[in-house]
Amino acid sequence: MKWVAGVDSSTQSTKIEIRDVQTGAVVARASSPHPSTTPPLSEQHPDSWWQAFTQAFAQVGEPEVAAISVAGQQDGMVVLDGDRQVVRPAKLWNDTESAPDAGWLIKQLAGGRSQWAQAVGSVPVASMTSTKLSWLHRSEPQHWQQMAHVVLPHDWMTARLAGLLSGPDAGQLVTDRGDASGTGYWCPATGDYRWDVLAIIDEQRDWSTVVPRVAGPDEVVGQWGAAQVAVGTGDNMAAALGLGLRAGQAVVSLGTSGTAFTVSPAPCADASGAVAGFADATGRFLPLVCTLNATKVTEAVRRLLGVDHDQFDRLVLSSDAATNGLALLPYFDGERTPDLPGATGALAGLRSDVSRQQLARAAVEGVVCGMLDALDALRAHAEVDSVVLTGGGARSAAVRAIFAVLCDLPVAVADADEAVAAGACVQAAAVATGQSHEAIAQRWGLGRATPVRPTETQLYAVDAASVRSRYAELRQAMYPTL
Repeated sequence: MKWVAGVDSSTQSTKIEIRDVQTGAVVARASSPHPSTTPPLSEQHPDSWWQAFTQAFAQVGEPEVAAISVAGQQDGMVVLDGDRQVVRPAKLWNDTESAPDAGWLIKQLAGGRSQWAQAVGSVPVASMTSTKLSWLHRSEPQHWQQMAHVVLPHDWMTARLAGLLSGPDAGQLVTDRGDASGTGYWCPATGDYRWDVLAIIDEQRDWSTVVPRVAGPDEVVGQWGAAQVAVGTGDNMAAALGLGLRAGQAVVSLGTSGTAFTVSPAPCADASGAVAGFADATGRFLPLVCTLNATKVTEAVRRLLGVDHDQFDRLVLSSDAATNGLALLPYFDGERTPDLPGATGALAGLRSDVSRQQLARAAVEGVVCGMLDALDALRAHAEVDSVVLTGGGARSAAVRAIFAVLCDLPVAVADADEAVAAGACVQAAAVATGQSHEAIAQRWGLGRATPVRPTETQLYAVDAASVRSRYAELRQAMYPTL
């Protein structure tokens, strides 16, 4: 029996799935935590990712696998010296210290946001590697001088597996098109690095020796013991594989942060910056909208109320729990979409008769309305006919009901428990068998989803337009320039 391993190296933890390469059946699954971070400063040492990986792999019994692939938290910045040793802790995607650099970079191209979108598919924001490189250049000149290579989190894990970190003669460092498309200096439309963009940050440096080679979607980039090492990808690209995402279908992922994305045959260039024009892991494109605040908001309110998850859902869906005009803006730790790195949350409409039920419901409505704004932005650039919910937030009965009522499209919940790890398994299976990602996903039965039932939505009887209007009014009042 041949097995493959898929690794989800996220901000919070490393998760590993072992699957049967023929049937896709999950043989084993385990996870191990990463050090916690809180923006605006969000950093982790890459060694902590490897430690979590080895712990999780030990938990699944250290099986012999035919191939392995790593899907990692997107963006970020891992800086290596000439011996390929880590220079400083990695800046993660949700570190917002580089927000001033994003604004500065936008001004460096004469066409501003529009020219940036055309050049690299996205407008610079604090999450992107380009802005973090600019931050390093101006803030830590000693580390800038030490830098010989810059890679992404999943690249570093892949290189560690493939033995590419032992020194300059170990082989060429690699990335994939999906994760490269989030850097802000690789163009999804052409498949090329934009050396002119990197020269804005440092025109004296030979960037061709600094950035990794972009390997093909089904390329084997090394060996880890007897296992072939696939090129890997970013977490959102892997999720698309693990969910068997088809054109016209949008995924709304509700984790600590939130994403809305779909697959497209054509590249996207949104001058507003709301939609990032990413590439996917197969050769297509993955327009995506990312928010910094999703379940972290509902979790914060749940802790304040001192209830468990089931009790929180019951508070939200209590029949007499109309919010009575209460609205919550969920920008608790700054926001990426809209681009408000210094923002904080806001609560409006408080009255002396405010109840626990009203606060709980306002929190969920705020998160859902924020994600529906993201979905609206996505739909302006890609055809969407249905929505699949995934992530920890989709396990909440309250979230499912409120999202289905407020959204004007059919809504289902993905059956996959760990879509990112499943997608990494698909990548591993592709290199192990020589078959396409699509063929493997179909054979494994990925892409199944359960529609939100009418009995669930009946628990949330509201006028959808009024809820979204109340939210929009608060957003506009707090940030009139949006």
